[in-house]
Amino acid sequence: MNQERKWVMIAAVLLAFSSLCAASTAYGSGFGIFTQGASALGQADAVVAHTDEPSAIFFNPALINDLPGTQMEIGTTLIFPSREFKSDLTGSTSEGEDTMYYPSTFFLSHSFNDKVSAGLGVFNPFGLGTEWDDDWEGRYIATKSEITTYTVNPILSYRITPRVSFAAGVDFLWFDTTLKKRISLADYGLPDAGQKFSGDGNGIGYNLGILINISDNISLGASYRSEIDVDVDGDASFKLPSPLLSGVFPNTGGETDITLPQQVFAGISYIASDQLTLEAGLRWEDWSSFKELTIDLDQPIAGQTSITEPKNWDSTYAVNIGAKYKLNKVVSLLAGYLYSENPVPDTTFEPSVPDSDTHLFCVGTDMKFKKFKIAMSYAYQRQEDRNKNNFVGGKDPSRSANGRYETELHLLGISLAYRF
Repeated sequence: MNQERKWVMIAAVLLAFSSLCAASTAYGSGFGIFTQGASALGQADAVVAHTDEPSAIFFNPALINDLPGTQMEIGTTLIFPSREFKSDLTGSTSEGEDTMYYPSTFFLSHSFNDKVSAGLGVFNPFGLGTEWDDDWEGRYIATKSEITTYTVNPILSYRITPRVSFAAGVDFLWFDTTLKKRISLADYGLPDAGQKFSGDGNGIGYNLGILINISDNISLGASYRSEIDVDVDGDASFKLPSPLLSGVFPNTGGETDITLPQQVFAGISYIASDQLTLEAGLRWEDWSSFKELTIDLDQPIAGQTSITEPKNWDSTYAVNIGAKYKLNKVVSLLAGYLYSENPVPDTTFEPSVPDSDTHLFCVGTDMKFKKFKIAMSYAYQRQEDRNKNNFVGGKDPSRSANGRYETELHLLGISLAYRF
């Protein structure tokens, strides 16, 4: 393939991917997304100190110095969540809407020489999608909560010595959100109204990575992604049962801001044999940056010029272990496990982000055919049951949605990589 055809093909794939990426929403710790490649998912993301694919741009960009030539990877993960709520007040159960989400990835790496490599990543770093019926017990807290982000991340990596590589890049992030809930108009003798806030914004951050090959069999890797401040401009709108209420609940512009957390990844990889590679890792996310959600309004709504919801989230850790076994020259088997803390304290736990400590069990396979590599993986995410017992939603027990929340997810990942 000549150079002109190669870059035309890359541009076409990137354009097609951007259309897909813009519509995707997904899940993670807090609302972080780590399904950034099927092979990585099959190893429970224990790929910070070793890799053979361009998705290293997300996990540790210093690894791309070990990727020869020009390589491209595109993929997606189908996520099937299942949520259930059992009320402390009535004992009845409610289920979240069954919606499939598909965070997607595009990665491109190029080696200029033995020392310098460059890459480009386009991916969803954060996302959220929770949806409940309009008549469920917690409808005055949330009925639909969506966050979609996508990042364009160019990076440059340099091999400082034969055993040490360092990389740096810039994150250009776009953010879109929609938040819906019901408003009680019982005081007016009317049925509920609907409230919706939709907004978007952007921000810029950076990422760093380092790889140290201690020996031919042992490698240490670490990477860092900075926090990103996003100013969100949007609109608050209402569906009212009577037009007479439009003066109390006017459609109006509004704005908010959010700080997306800094993240640190670290891992140690061990090549146990020509067939088996093992890695153990650690991830830290500084969700303490999410202290509150305040929406400032251009016009007062029910006499209020701003709406504030305290969050007070905590920093979290995750630990993981992964294995890759080369069955033969074509097929490799993957397996991994990850445990992740959740950042949401009991005092502000609520159903728009019904997060809890997570166990992730992963299996998968890599298959190489000449210049192509196909990766497929399956993961089962079990979130520990979580009880809500606080005043989020108000002190009225009929509106607080206190009770037990259960969540599980099934994930199917597929990636296609090509070496030019």
